[in-house]
Amino acid sequence: MKSHVKAVVIGGGVVGCSVLYHLAKAGWTDIMLIERSELTSGSSWHAAGGFHTLNGDPNVAKLQAYTVQLYKEIEEISGQSCSLHLTGGVMMADTPERMDFLRLAHAKGRYLGMDTELITPSEAKAMFPLMDETNFVGAMWDPVEGHLDPSGTTIAYSKAAKKLGAEIVLRNRVVELTQEVDGTWNVVTEQGTVKAEHVVNCGGLWAREIGRMVGVELPVLAMEHMYLLTEPMPEVEEFNKSTGREMIGVLDFKGEIYTRQERNGILLGTYEKACKPWSPVNTPWDFGHELLPPDLDRIAPSLEIGFKHFPGIEKAGIKQIINGPFTFALDGNPLVGPVQG
Repeated sequence: MKSHVKAVVIGGGVVGCSVLYHLAKAGWTDIMLIERSELTSGSSWHAAGGFHTLNGDPNVAKLQAYTVQLYKEIEEISGQSCSLHLTGGVMMADTPERMDFLRLAHAKGRYLGMDTELITPSEAKAMFPLMDETNFVGAMWDPVEGHLDPSGTTIAYSKAAKKLGAEIVLRNRVVELTQEVDGTWNVVTEQGTVKAEHVVNCGGLWAREIGRMVGVELPVLAMEHMYLLTEPMPEVEEFNKSTGREMIGVLDFKGEIYTRQERNGILLGTYEKACKPWSPVNTPWDFGHELLPPDLDRIAPSLEIGFKHFPGIEKAGIKQIINGPFTFALDGNPLVGPVQG
């Protein structure tokens, strides 16, 4: 492990490895990522892996569109597959008011150069036949949506960054951050101290703990998030066989539902209203590749809507329920930028 670097990135999830890669790509090769455990431990390893380009903030939408193209770039450089599935996806409107929202989103997308299209519920059903189209009044199609393997993508970022000269140190927790009078930092770890000009907090579930090392209480909270995986479904296999393509991703505002194909079954998740904080004050340092106990009763209202709108899924057996923590800021947006001081 080096003793002096230009920048230290704390945290080896998909965000930390992406930051490391982009710094290396910009020519900052004297950089280091420090991870307390293994890459992806925390939230990245159990993420559902969906992506899309549409966002209410045009700048974020452009960033998301850039990221989709970036996956192919890091696959080439690293030789590591991201398991990219560019299936396309639809946002469904169940009321005229939500359809008005999609018309506005479509106009914004066109302005940003996105190839979105307003379609009928029947056209959406043709690409995702598990839905009951009579529950909807319209939809918006976005061809640049899909899903990937979050763990593979994290490894691809890390390998690409290392090829460009970055260093990655695993199983080495940062225990203290102190600043010198010249503005440089002492990054104190279990294996020694690294001096750095810049420190980037990509701690994820531990972002609060890292922030507190410099006297900053970050406005973020770790929340439980659930999705379920079904058993293989004959309808999915038949669709794949007859069309030669994968089922698309679907977002249903009514139940805060997202769903897509996962192998020969379906993944269905929800950002439910009855959200539940996890470790509201501190995240245990020894937490890593664990999941939380399932709590289907909490998301039952969303599942009820989901099964009504997508009756084909209701008939399937549940193979696994994933409940894992993710860190969110108060407004749901990424917390990005310099810290004063």
